[in-house]
Amino acid sequence: MASPKLYAGAKLREVRTRVGLTQKDFAAKLGVSLPYLNQMENNNRPVSTSVVLSLAQEFGLDVTELSSGDGERLVSDMREALADPVFAADMPPLADLRLAASNAPALAHAFLDLHRAYRQTHERLASLDEALGREDARARPSPWEEVRDFFHYCDNYIDAVDRAAEHFATAEGRHGNIRVAAVSSLANAGINVIFEDTDTLRHFDRARGTLHISNRAAHQSQTFQLLLQVALIRQNALLDATLDLARFHSKEARAIAKIGLANYFAGAALMPYGPFLEAAQTTRHDLEQLATGFGASIEQVCHRLSTLQRPGAKGIPFFFVRVDQAGTITKRHSATRLQFARFGGACPLWNVHRAFEQPGQFLRQLAETPDGVRYVSLARDVSKTAGRFGAPVRRYAIALGCEVKHAPHLVFTDGLDIGRDAAFEPIGISCRICERKLCHQRSVPPLERQLSVDPDTRGVLPYAVR
Repeated sequence: MASPKLYAGAKLREVRTRVGLTQKDFAAKLGVSLPYLNQMENNNRPVSTSVVLSLAQEFGLDVTELSSGDGERLVSDMREALADPVFAADMPPLADLRLAASNAPALAHAFLDLHRAYRQTHERLASLDEALGREDARARPSPWEEVRDFFHYCDNYIDAVDRAAEHFATAEGRHGNIRVAAVSSLANAGINVIFEDTDTLRHFDRARGTLHISNRAAHQSQTFQLLLQVALIRQNALLDATLDLARFHSKEARAIAKIGLANYFAGAALMPYGPFLEAAQTTRHDLEQLATGFGASIEQVCHRLSTLQRPGAKGIPFFFVRVDQAGTITKRHSATRLQFARFGGACPLWNVHRAFEQPGQFLRQLAETPDGVRYVSLARDVSKTAGRFGAPVRRYAIALGCEVKHAPHLVFTDGLDIGRDAAFEPIGISCRICERKLCHQRSVPPLERQLSVDPDTRGVLPYAVR
């Protein structure tokens, strides 16, 4: 099968702008004519192999950045937005959406922001939200949505924070015990750590300079919370500088994002980039070995694997998702072409939902999306207890996966018949935008398709999708 042509006009313009060259000078550096460069920058021509090599040699560009997943994320998000019934016209061709995502990403983001504002206004009206009576009744994304999209479009990799965490782990934690390093770092900042019998996982008393950690929590959770506090205390300036660049619309979003960045630091310090990437490759991404080796939970390991997107040292592009028992996505990230719905639940045919039925087991699935891309998915349930009898138990299911071409590098694909077409189950993104016409688990009709209802015939579905 021939490789797809690479169109990366926006990335070329970004590189040229960053190095401060005119089109003429940039074309000379790449060894192409000015008209040819102009055509590539406007996506009228694909980027040639010689240009890719020149970008790597002349400007040190990681060529994997040319085919980053941002465009696919934008396309997926635009398809979902355009499936809204407010758009009465037919869905624009997929080629047009890809053209918009690659040629005018800022416009695509503006469209998504506008649609989000519309949805929020509509929901407020439907629920008679008193926000319409406030002075600031202008529809804005919720703080949670704003932070979610921030990490989503950063490819879930924050370079400055990741490198700071790696430096902390290798410099202050070089004796090999990151937990001791965290306690020592806090002590150097005048903070005393106290482990006590309480339901509250972490509490920092600023007035007294004491950090209270619950001894009912799992050992991995305790260490993670210690490192999170290290980030908030010792890396506060770095976190604030990163937040300044993000330009959040509200104080609430900034506060949530700060906790998110502190969580990112904690995970990256517990599993520092270089050693963790090497261990992942050595063990063929054996989650249990990685969890044991780095003193982390399975969920922490999965999430960390999805962040290994450092330019020049990228790991396998994984997707990672966490759902609750109602099927609602509570965490999502994808460095692959597979993107998750922003509204509603995930596809019911996906093995992540079956993880609740078989607790404590890893479930493997070979899956194919409507665009023909094939994936391997590993799912497992996650239970979080409060460490005492009678306390509520939070139950989730997590899934980690990647495109099937990476299967040889994954220990959990051993024994799977990836060469057999019938082994791949058809899955989608969400019912409202799924293109499959005869899915037996479809909950609602696809919004962009016409339906035909025959009262004399009942098939798998009570309607036919045209």
